[in-house]
Order: sequence, then C-alpha cells, then structure tokens
Amino acid sequence: MDNLYNKVKLYLEANSKTWDAEKENIELRDNSDGNGAYVFSWNVSGVSKPTDSQLNSYTANATKAKNNLKIQFDRKIAYGNIGDQLDEIYKDVDAWKARIKKIKDDNPKE
Repeated sequence: MDNLYNKVKLYLEANSKTWDAEKENIELRDNSDGNGAYVFSWNVSGVSKPTDSQLNSYTANATKAKNNLKIQFDRKIAYGNIGDQLDEIYKDVDAWKARIKKIKDDNPKE
C-alpha cells in the first residue's frame, strides 16, 4: 500500500496538488485478495482519478521515495537524541561531525 501511496502523492504533485491537502478526498484500499492496493475513491477537484498506467509511470520514483524514507528513519535512530548531540557538539564538534558523516556515508540516499 505504501508504494501506491507514494505513486498517488507524486501524481498529485505533478498536478499541482499535495497529499496533505487532498488526503481526505482519496481512499486507498487493499482487499487482501492478491490483486494489491488500489484507489477506491477519488474526489480531487480539478484532477481526474489516475489510471493504472499513469500511476505505474511513477513506480521508480515511488520506490526511491520509499527507500529514502527508510534511510531517513535509520539515520534518525543512529543520530540519537538531539540533547545528546548538542552535548557532543559542545564537547568535541569535530568528533560529532565525523560521526554524522559516517552515519550519512553508511546510509546514503538514492
């Protein structure tokens, strides 16, 4: 379902809309019948419901967005508490910079 969400989000952005503004007007479902997730209802003013072909054109970028979200989560956990980071910066900013660089290098965005 998350990849469909990303595809719909990208489709909306390509049509000058945002998911946050339109999420109440869109319902995604997955009946667990093996056919996968789909757009159940669509009530977005000025933008027609996307076809499967239109949504599939966003597959690569949707996968990239999904992967980057996982990377952001991994980085956030590795960075640790902001208070601890501030203390680390105060004590040794160069060590903090090296640690953050390693985290980013170990978890590169696509």
